[in-house]
Amino acid sequence: MKEKLSIIKIGGNIIEDETSLQAFLKLFANLEGKKILVHGGGKRATHIASKLGIESQMVNGRRITDAETLEVITMVYGGLVNKNVVAKLQALNTNAIGLTGADINSIQSVKRPVKDIDFGFVGDVESVAHDSIDKLIQAGFTPVFCAISHDGNGQLLNTNADTITSQVAIGMSKLYDTSIYYCFELNGVLEDINDKNSVVKHIDNSLYQDLLAKGIIADGMLPKLENCFAALKNGVSTINMGNTEMLTQENDNFTKITL
Repeated sequence: MKEKLSIIKIGGNIIEDETSLQAFLKLFANLEGKKILVHGGGKRATHIASKLGIESQMVNGRRITDAETLEVITMVYGGLVNKNVVAKLQALNTNAIGLTGADINSIQSVKRPVKDIDFGFVGDVESVAHDSIDKLIQAGFTPVFCAISHDGNGQLLNTNADTITSQVAIGMSKLYDTSIYYCFELNGVLEDINDKNSVVKHIDNSLYQDLLAKGIIADGMLPKLENCFAALKNGVSTINMGNTEMLTQENDNFTKITL
């Protein structure tokens, strides 16, 4: 029987709010067993880019990344946000190590080919070095990944944090019984965006198609759900989506995703 591994992804609204971030990191630090944290930082990157006079462009919840934007993302995700999170986890007695996909060649991607839209320096994950990541875990470290991968030829690539989460989970499922927790400010997938209590508690593929057709799943939730189903089809055991309280095991008001 495989040992359990939890992979938790936190959204930008948690990162932006100091109180929410600290509360989440306490929950994460107290989570038993082996674990990996994945974070983005899109809101912070947009804010800093704006200060530098760089306009941010989004299409279907995904950022178009030119050379200037990639520099900002590398500074914000890989530096400011990642090291801030790692330092706070050290204060909570969690021996975290901050990583991009370039570190230990952990996440290699290919630059997204141009079809209808040129996303620029955006990566589509091709491989995850699960054995290398496991060496860190076995050594007692808790990996903290930011949303940056690389192409193996020296080029960093902005990579959707939900995609990083699902692809790392798929890779690690070769070694562990792997679960994903997508933590954000909402209680889960909402049937009515204006009613925070209208949580859809269980989504399977059939209901997913129905919610898509009705436009209930849209914008940033699109890549999130796409990644959920890709992960479930490729070895990940369970996926839960909701606010950070779902990590306490005392809260059942979240969305569970299954095939």
